[in-house]
Amino acid sequence: MTVRRGFNFLMTPGPTNIPGRILRAMHRPAIEFQGHEFIEYSRACHQDIKPLFQTKNEVFIYSANGHGAWEAALTNTLSTGDRVLVPETGQFSLSWMEMAETLGITGEYLTNDWRHGIDPDEVETRLVDDKDREIKAVLAVQTDTATGITSDIAAVRLAMDAADHPALLMVDTVASLVTTEFRMDEWGVDVAVGGSQKGMMMPPGLSFTAASNKAQKIGETANLPRNYWDWRKRRGQSHYTWYCGTAPEHLIFGLREAIDMVIEEGLEGAHRRHQWLASAVRAAVEVWAKAGALELNAVVEEQKSNSISTILVADGIDVEQIHTVCRDHFDVALGYGLGQLDGRSFRIGHMGYVNAPMIIATLGCIETVFGTCGIPHGKGGIMAALDSLANDDAVPA
Repeated sequence: MTVRRGFNFLMTPGPTNIPGRILRAMHRPAIEFQGHEFIEYSRACHQDIKPLFQTKNEVFIYSANGHGAWEAALTNTLSTGDRVLVPETGQFSLSWMEMAETLGITGEYLTNDWRHGIDPDEVETRLVDDKDREIKAVLAVQTDTATGITSDIAAVRLAMDAADHPALLMVDTVASLVTTEFRMDEWGVDVAVGGSQKGMMMPPGLSFTAASNKAQKIGETANLPRNYWDWRKRRGQSHYTWYCGTAPEHLIFGLREAIDMVIEEGLEGAHRRHQWLASAVRAAVEVWAKAGALELNAVVEEQKSNSISTILVADGIDVEQIHTVCRDHFDVALGYGLGQLDGRSFRIGHMGYVNAPMIIATLGCIETVFGTCGIPHGKGGIMAALDSLANDDAVPA
C-alpha cells in the first residue's frame, strides 16, 4: 500500500506497542538530572520495579538492551576461566553462552531440540557429576523468544538444591517479565535480567539486573573487567553513579508510567491477560495445523509461552511471502524465525499493550494471507480463537 490508514499492528516479539500514556510521559523537556525532582523520580523507579521481579533485592537499571543486562549479570559475578552451565532452549540461550565465552568464561551447553523447555533432571545430573564444583552459574532463559517456549524455573532451582550445588542461578526474563509468573526470591533466583521493550510496553533502551545478596557478595571478588556494568559503582550517596554518568531521563519517565500501568492492572492480572490472549492464538494455530503445513513449535502444553508463539511451516512454504503480504497489504508486522528456525517459522508476539480485538484482527489477517498465498491450512481458526476467548477460565474479570 502506498497510502496507509488506521493503525499499524505491531505484533512482533519486540519491540511491542507503546501506549500513548507512556509516550506522553516521555514527551517533556529534559530536567536537571542531579536535581531533586529527577532523583526522587529515579529512586522511586528503582524501588517500585522490585515487585515486578517479586524481589526485595537491588535492581540495577542500565541504558542498554537485554544483551547489556546479560553482560552485567556475567561481569559482576564471574571470573576468567569460570564455567557456566547453559540449558539449551533456543537462540537466546545460545547467544547468552556465546557472550559468556567472549568474556573468557567456559560455556557448557545442555543440548535440546528447540521444542522443549529445560529438563531439570538433566541439570541435576550434571551438577551432581560436578564433584569439583567447577560450574559457577546456571544460565536459564525463562521464555526463549525464538522458540516460544517457557521453562519451569522453580523446578530448575529444586534440581540445583537436590544436587546440593552452590552455583548461582541466573535467569533471563526479557520475554517473560510481566507476562508470566516469575518469583525471584521465592524461587531462589540469584540474578534476573529483563528489558523494557516487551511486557513492560516501553521503547527499547532500558535493561535491568536484579541481584541477590549472594550474587552481590560473590561480585565483590569477581575479576572480569567491568566499569559501566559494575554494581558496586551503581549505588551510593552520589546519584550520578547510579547510571555511570548522565541518566536516561526520558526512558525513566516512561518507566515510571509503565510501572504505574502494571500496578493498576495488577501483576497477576497482567499474567492472566497474557495467558488468555496466548490461548486464543494457540487455538487458531491448532486449527490451521490440521492441513499438515503449519504447527506450533512448542509441544508441551505447560511450556507454551504467554508472550510469543512460534509457528513452524512445512518445506516449500515461503515464509518471506507471509511476512511481506502481511506487512504490505495489511500493515501487520510479524516476527521472523531466528537461528535454526530462520526460514522455517514465523512468530506472533502477543505481549505488552495488547487486547483481544488486536489478537483477533491479527489472526484474521494471517488467515487471509494463507488464502492469498495458497498456503494449506485448516479453516475456522478465527472461530476457534473466539471460542477460546469466550470460554477460557483466564478471562479477565
